[in-house]
Amino acid sequence: MPYISYANRQELQSRYARTPGELNYQITKLLARYIRTNGLSYQRINDVVGALDGASKEFYRRIAQPYEDLKMRQHGDVYAISDPSRPETL
Repeated sequence: MPYISYANRQELQSRYARTPGELNYQITKLLARYIRTNGLSYQRINDVVGALDGASKEFYRRIAQPYEDLKMRQHGDVYAISDPSRPETL
């Protein structure tokens, strides 16, 4: 958990995160609010973990993977496993 100063915590209530630490803080606050609203239980913990896992996978699928594919096309694939004649790229 990043430790954001009290002044920045107030500011982050009215703006989007600009740093990874601020993003982590805002996500943590959202999760804490969910637990406070719905109660702490195994089910609620499972809800949070499942939502985070699903969001992470969807972000990777929709944002990271296309970006990685673009960079692979631009700079060449280092995992040319499908071409056994190029073992130096494994």
